[in-house]
Amino acid sequence: MKVVPVRESVGMFLAHDMTQIIPGEFKGAAFKKGHIVKEEDIPRLMNMGKEHIAIIEYGDGTIHEDDAALRLGQAAAGSGVEYVGASEGKVTMTATRNGLLKINVSVLQEINELGEMMMATLHTDTMVAKGTLVGSTRIIPLSIENEKLITMEKLCASSKPIVEVLPLKRFKVGVVTTGNEIFYGRIEDKFGDVIREKFAELDSYVFKQVFSRDDSDMIAQCILDLIEEGADIVTVTGGMSVDPDDVTPEGIRKTGAKFVSYGAPTLPGAMFLLSYLGDIPVLGLPGCIMYSRRTVFDLVVPKLMVGERLTPKDISKLGHGGLCSTCPDCHYPNCGFGKG
Repeated sequence: MKVVPVRESVGMFLAHDMTQIIPGEFKGAAFKKGHIVKEEDIPRLMNMGKEHIAIIEYGDGTIHEDDAALRLGQAAAGSGVEYVGASEGKVTMTATRNGLLKINVSVLQEINELGEMMMATLHTDTMVAKGTLVGSTRIIPLSIENEKLITMEKLCASSKPIVEVLPLKRFKVGVVTTGNEIFYGRIEDKFGDVIREKFAELDSYVFKQVFSRDDSDMIAQCILDLIEEGADIVTVTGGMSVDPDDVTPEGIRKTGAKFVSYGAPTLPGAMFLLSYLGDIPVLGLPGCIMYSRRTVFDLVVPKLMVGERLTPKDISKLGHGGLCSTCPDCHYPNCGFGKG
């Protein structure tokens, strides 16, 4: 940084904001730091009482904050994300479609450890709508060495995208509702409508709901029939506790499905079951999904719909942030539930 006469500053970068005060009318930055002084700016600066101003000189290999911020945004933004800017070294990233936000957390941290640049995002695995602000970057000083930007770009190029929004596949959903009390008409099923509503929220649909006695062989056959009819996913409701009549897990196992997890470290949703029959997810859904606004369903199903094949470790990781606060006014996904 050096000080130069105002009349000799055309084409140079301001080192800090230039404040102008017009009593009763205006008080604020007439020119922002990093502004490139133009010929037409000189009279205004002179009228502000500025005979000399501080400017920044950029040497070889030094990049202006706005140009650097654009490179940071370009390197970080993946599919479903656009970056806009830059202004004052800042670039914002927004979702260009509805979907599941994925953040490459480990590389994000490496970028922030480089110094002189920052990137902040929403939590990974957050459902977002088109137009949602999902991340923002900034260059901290007025300029940055090109070598540091090259290091950042290499980090991004050698890994998955830092910020991306994955589209959800439109699932054809099969539902098996278990329970003698429903099968024999003693009580009315309430679970089916909830499942329809939950999948409609994710732009998918229930193509068929079938009913089964508390009979593991019958439950297994219902699951197999739905898969034969083209189900992309099968959910089985009821019979997920440890009561003697609750045989849903046994019925799922009899299909030949491989269990990933029976039980999940989430509340609501501890009795959740995830399994796969080939590539088809088969879920055992506990009763809490019927009456709780947000549950393990909301944390797991979107991941399945972007094509992730979950593992026991994926389920165990839900424990950090897996406790829903059951707020009177639900603000999910803008809350801590599922944010490990």
